[in-house]
Amino acid sequence: MERVGSKAEARKAVADARAEHKTVALVPTMGALHDGHLALVRAACARAEYVVVSVFVNPTQFAPGEDYDTYPRDIDHDMELLAAEGVDLVFTPSAAHMYAEDASVTVEPGPLGNRWEGEVRSGHFAGVATVVTKLLSIVRPDIAFFGEKDYQQLQVVRRVVADLDLQVTVASHPIVRDRDGLALSSRNVYLSAEERAAAHAVPAALDAAAGALAWGERDARVLERAMASVLAEEPALAVDYVAIVHPASLEPLETVDRPARALVAARVGATRLIDNCELVPPAVAEGEVRA
Repeated sequence: MERVGSKAEARKAVADARAEHKTVALVPTMGALHDGHLALVRAACARAEYVVVSVFVNPTQFAPGEDYDTYPRDIDHDMELLAAEGVDLVFTPSAAHMYAEDASVTVEPGPLGNRWEGEVRSGHFAGVATVVTKLLSIVRPDIAFFGEKDYQQLQVVRRVVADLDLQVTVASHPIVRDRDGLALSSRNVYLSAEERAAAHAVPAALDAAAGALAWGERDARVLERAMASVLAEEPALAVDYVAIVHPASLEPLETVDRPARALVAARVGATRLIDNCELVPPAVAEGEVRA
């Protein structure tokens, strides 16, 4: 496994792989790797002959006052994990190398980046869209892998790739959860034992929506109230939003009569939790065809 820190070195390594007619996959990360990241790496290894993982804590996607300076970093451990998975190239640029001092062009994510997380985290998705576009330009992979845990981010990336005609396939991987049901996140290390216990209300809220749907409830407002009710039982949580949305546009739905997505965002202590799940009405799951 090779580690490089410059864009020129990364481009050369990928060019050498392409000269050998290898397909290239990219897994963008901010490091502090866990089993959710490794699931993406394994999916990439299964579908490509040359796998690149970027480890870069991107400053432009952190809003003022967020945890950029304290975000978990452990590059030595990350390298050990990636070597064990058979990764070919790890790209670890510095912020100064990724962004010139006079850089002034950003990629705006459009309306898709203005709702939900975009309302809570000003400028976040412009930072995401810009750094992902840069990484795709540097590596030029055939396929890039993103987790469904950051579901809105996944949809923003898909929109950027489609609208800017970037020649890459965007692949997703389902959320990986810990044994207690909490979605894996690098920020989970911030949680105390008491905060982690409170955080269990987040996946429980999603389960409540999925359960109500399974029993035949299709009114999106009723499903949202079911989620909110579960979250309200945990006083340590401060809820940012609960929503039932279209899986691609992320626009709110009135009725769940086709596949949808349930979104939850809440805070416990200093830690922000986001989670989501797919909602599929029973008739649709059983193969009912709708116009």
